[in-house]
Amino acid sequence: MTTNPWVDIVDEIGPGFSEGVAERDANDVFAADHYAVLKQRGLITALIPEKFGGGGASHGDMCAILRRLGRYDPAIALSLSMHQHLLAAQCFKHRQGATPPIFAKVASKNLVLVSTGARDWLQSNGTLVAVDGGYKLNARKAFASGCPAGDVAVTSAQYLHPTEGWQVLHFPVAMSAPGVRLELDWKAHGMRATGSNTVVFDDVFVPEASVALTRPRDAFHPVWSIVLTVALPLICSAYVGLAERAAEVALGHANRRSGSTTTQWSVGEMTSDLILAQTCVGELERLANNYDFTPSLELSSRVLALKTHTVEAVQRVCDKAVEAAGGPGFYRGAGLERMLRDARAGHFHPLPRKAQLLFSGRQALGLEPVEFL
Repeated sequence: MTTNPWVDIVDEIGPGFSEGVAERDANDVFAADHYAVLKQRGLITALIPEKFGGGGASHGDMCAILRRLGRYDPAIALSLSMHQHLLAAQCFKHRQGATPPIFAKVASKNLVLVSTGARDWLQSNGTLVAVDGGYKLNARKAFASGCPAGDVAVTSAQYLHPTEGWQVLHFPVAMSAPGVRLELDWKAHGMRATGSNTVVFDDVFVPEASVALTRPRDAFHPVWSIVLTVALPLICSAYVGLAERAAEVALGHANRRSGSTTTQWSVGEMTSDLILAQTCVGELERLANNYDFTPSLELSSRVLALKTHTVEAVQRVCDKAVEAAGGPGFYRGAGLERMLRDARAGHFHPLPRKAQLLFSGRQALGLEPVEFL
């Protein structure tokens, strides 16, 4: 048992989650049944303040939850991080004095939120057309992790305002709304069990009252500084948990050849990169500071750079884990091959490395961020 009761819950349910991980990966199966357990143990609503019916977990607590869960089932840890980072952004607003209505809704019904953030950057994608009382939405949002278990999609789309020009509107949409469907197209290299299918919106009605944010289409809005700062520590925590497990598995094999200098070298490289990944994710968590931070472009640049360093270190850990384990590590049964593939998914979370370098370079030069192509 740890000193963190939230992590203790993960250690109780984790062994059950780890059963069948290889089979789910091999068959692109999303572990929807695990979400019933997450709900029953209070992990879906953990971040919501207690006065709204949640568990009152801190941002740091959630990082620890996802990091530990990543050791048992990295795909579930990653999909859960997408739900949690949407709540974390609302927790930041609550710290500023707001009372987000989503808290009570999620807490009362154990709702699962679906992020379409990979397709919601500066320009977003999809279109909105004004109709009586709201808009009609048409869009395709890929990489929507956890969507088979989702209740509400948190998304955005472009709207051509008749006088103000192109805007991006952000809003929630019930996954059960008419015109919402999933394309079961998540056949990926890694993180195959995250259920990151494409969500399709065909003429979906979005009430005017549902619009939570309107921003210029091509400009960087301060909301991104909030989202990046609270989201990336959570997402990266799942990957660091994966790396920690890969190192453990590799050491189990490497210990049989501990007298080999090449094994010692490989283990040393793996260990050094694991320390780097752990240090970077710790700094990400520190910058989020349990929602006590001032959003800025400089902070966003730092957070994005740390994300790049974290996921690249995780990838190297998994690569060196296969090497350190020797021949046994090359067999799928060892699990390291799957972990190596899963680690590569980290690149695709906003922002990918070259887009991050562009962002950080422009920020350092006093230039505004631009859409990456």
